[in-house]
Amino acid sequence: MAMTGAMSAAIAGMKTHMQALSVVGNNIANVNTYGYKTQRITFKDSLYSTLSAGSAATDTAGGLNPQQLGYGCGVGTIDLNMATGDLSPTGMATDCAIQGDGFFLVGAKGKTFNNMEDVKGLELTRVGNFEFRDGYLVDKMSGNVVYGLISRDANNVALTLQPIRLPLKKGDGSADYTTPPGNNTEFIDYESLSIDANGKITCTNASSATGEPVVVGYIALAKVDNPSGLLHKDGPYYRAGEAAGDISLFVPNSAVTGQVANADLLTGSETGLMTSFLEGSGTDLATEFSNMIIYQRGYQANTRIISVTDSMLEELVNIKR
Repeated sequence: MAMTGAMSAAIAGMKTHMQALSVVGNNIANVNTYGYKTQRITFKDSLYSTLSAGSAATDTAGGLNPQQLGYGCGVGTIDLNMATGDLSPTGMATDCAIQGDGFFLVGAKGKTFNNMEDVKGLELTRVGNFEFRDGYLVDKMSGNVVYGLISRDANNVALTLQPIRLPLKKGDGSADYTTPPGNNTEFIDYESLSIDANGKITCTNASSATGEPVVVGYIALAKVDNPSGLLHKDGPYYRAGEAAGDISLFVPNSAVTGQVANADLLTGSETGLMTSFLEGSGTDLATEFSNMIIYQRGYQANTRIISVTDSMLEELVNIKR
């Protein structure tokens, strides 16, 4: 029983070290993936067999401690390291990197948000690889629209979370901020578009004879109580599940205040945007190669236990000869 228990423990150890190598392999594979957040695996010891439960001390004798045999190890946790990665220049005016905590909000058009729970239906990402397409600011990888606050007139933004889009074009070419997109409507043509550190999007209306300046709106960001509790989707996207806690909205550098989706926008935020940059991968190759060696040696040590146990069982069988 003891020898088969040793084999079982070693097999559990081999499986766990293989899972650890899978984590390391995934981290290394994504060394050049924008916005990639590394994973860290921790081990835990497995189920124990109790040989003796132990006993309390008496007037004449000391107590006995419990005697237990373990059955190897298993995966304790696989954690996300949400630390900000290095920023890489791209030269694209609509690329954005977040300096600090927070996530961009992307999703399909037509969503409504009555409260913060509705906001959890959007996907979160740290990769601001955006462009204007058919009048909307979209995420290039998914094709989903980017959510934020759009202008309701030349000087103010509407405190409603909605897809960021260009204003429509009036008959004289000037910007129409109030009419929603629909049939027989047309977005303005723009030039000299820029996004500042506050997420404010401005451009020049090329459809107007005067070339009027246009404030398109502001990119909104989201925070969650526990970023490591986010559910990782395919690509650089996350969903705010129960483990992530509550979600909050804000505009970079608290440039806009008020209520959105029946909740106050966060204030006092020092998180800003860097345009023409994207956040790089969080993979540190030196750390990952070191971990790879450690897990490889751990795997080899567990295989040695199986070899030794096999030799002992062979000796036991040979007793009969």
